[in-house]
Amino acid sequence: MAEDAAKEVENLKVDGEVADVVNPWEVTTSSATGVDYDKLVERFGSSKIDDELIARIEKVTGKPVHHLVRRGIFFSHRDMHTILTLYEQKKPFYLYTGRGPSSTSLHLGHLIPFIFTKWLQETFNVPLVIQLTDDEKFLWKDLSIDEAYRLARENAKDIIALGFDVNKTFIFSDLEYMGQSRAFYRTVCRVQKCVTFNQVKGIFGFGDSDCIGKISFPAIQAAPSFSSSFPEIFNKKADIPCLIPCAIDQDPYFRMTRDVAPRIGGKKPALLHSMFFPALQGAQTKMSASDPNSSIFLTDTNNQIKNKINKYAFSGGGATVEEHKEKGGNCDVDVSYQYLTFFMEDDAKLAEIKKTYTSGELLTGYLKKELIGILQPLVAAHRERRQKITEEEVTQFMTPRKLIYDY
Repeated sequence: MAEDAAKEVENLKVDGEVADVVNPWEVTTSSATGVDYDKLVERFGSSKIDDELIARIEKVTGKPVHHLVRRGIFFSHRDMHTILTLYEQKKPFYLYTGRGPSSTSLHLGHLIPFIFTKWLQETFNVPLVIQLTDDEKFLWKDLSIDEAYRLARENAKDIIALGFDVNKTFIFSDLEYMGQSRAFYRTVCRVQKCVTFNQVKGIFGFGDSDCIGKISFPAIQAAPSFSSSFPEIFNKKADIPCLIPCAIDQDPYFRMTRDVAPRIGGKKPALLHSMFFPALQGAQTKMSASDPNSSIFLTDTNNQIKNKINKYAFSGGGATVEEHKEKGGNCDVDVSYQYLTFFMEDDAKLAEIKKTYTSGELLTGYLKKELIGILQPLVAAHRERRQKITEEEVTQFMTPRKLIYDY
């Protein structure tokens, strides 16, 4: 299976130790603190988002960076300085991100790239394309082709509910758009011609028993990186660069894409990589749409959120109140604290919580209560917005068309 072979490919030894497994289908680590991101940056050959880059983003945009960057949740990049130079020169670029629709509802972890992408779009005022890889889910999962497409439209509602502007955003299902756009399919074919079976085996770990659909799929995820795939949006221009915010497990696709880009006359996509959102049970377990207790879903009620956090959120506190007060809590493994770093916007309050929890003054119960108080209104508001989204709105976002930008 691809997953097993991919494990063998990525399960490298770094400094004599077995490295974390990070690929588009599997993320596992033996460490309670989660994936070692410094080693991952070294292994993938990307660059860390440092203070110099953050200062430049703030200088160029004239506003503070998003807290997800400030706190190191988006921690790695490829060619972000190039994108900032384009912006300074008033030259165009666009955003591209995506989602693999394998369940009816998204969980909190799925929101992270979209929350940040929305900030990027509003900050830089650029077009955004969002790929729904329903074809990938059909090939990898036990789903019918109709069900994969239905899930794509359902997931589109969650994405639209975040408040994206229909005049600046195109959401597309691969199963639908491939049949609508000759330009998209032609871009896919150009990428396919440049990548050998040996290369995809090396990058993704495909094996002899994998269906040929899987082997050719990486070209479909690569294609939206090139403006030639969207002639209605970019007036048939093929040289407009793109910036891709995504979780770092998607990087293998775009390492391949960047290698292919100059050979098909396209621009190498720039990337911003995020850390992984931990499962409730801790960094060593994986969030799964099939395990409702592994995460908070956007369909969860206030009561479900409260119960899940109280019952399942892994604690970094002491086994007893006495032990906790004596030794303090460990924020590096405490899931409630980790979730606060993603969703609490107040830096000073977060720093105070870290200090008092680490010292043992603040108990785990208070930390969980603080998180519940943030997540309940956030999820409830999202649920309410999503319920109002009609099939007509989804179709509007998913219709190939010119956006408000002129090229």
